[in-house]
Amino acid sequence: MDGDISYKLKRSRRARRMRLVVYCDGSVVLTTPYGLQESVGEKFLADQRRWVLQRLQFFKRAVLRAMPRRSRKEYLAHRERARALVHERVDFFNASYGFSFNAITIRDQRSRCSRKGNLNFNYRTLFLPASYQDYIIVHELCHLQEFNHSKKFWELVGKTVPDYAAIKKDLRKRLLR
Repeated sequence: MDGDISYKLKRSRRARRMRLVVYCDGSVVLTTPYGLQESVGEKFLADQRRWVLQRLQFFKRAVLRAMPRRSRKEYLAHRERARALVHERVDFFNASYGFSFNAITIRDQRSRCSRKGNLNFNYRTLFLPASYQDYIIVHELCHLQEFNHSKKFWELVGKTVPDYAAIKKDLRKRLLR
């Protein structure tokens, strides 16, 4: 590569094909089958350069659009109510999915992504309309099985939130204001 995209190369004995992932924290991971020559992986990455840069730019913009931080006092005042809401709704929706997870945390954060089997939520989810709360909770819950936004991921979301596309579109409009 040109050096402007840093990435981690993983070799997997179980992988049958190459896999390229851009995570919300800006890290890029290329997984290749164990015996594949590194030059083949480098060419694949070079071919996908435009897509990688688009995804990196998307996550960078998402951080800039994130809701501004509030005071610690406000966070502490609302954290437990948010925790109760999230636990109740995760239990409700996970009855359909049956996913296992490690922990649910309530924070004053910009990003919700976790690759460790945890569910992370912003306390300000509490202040959204109920349909938006449900969408966010189901969205994060579905990432336990599909840590991407593939067709399979959206099918999982649509299983319990059939109008997810309209909610997602409206949420984006709200965040861009």
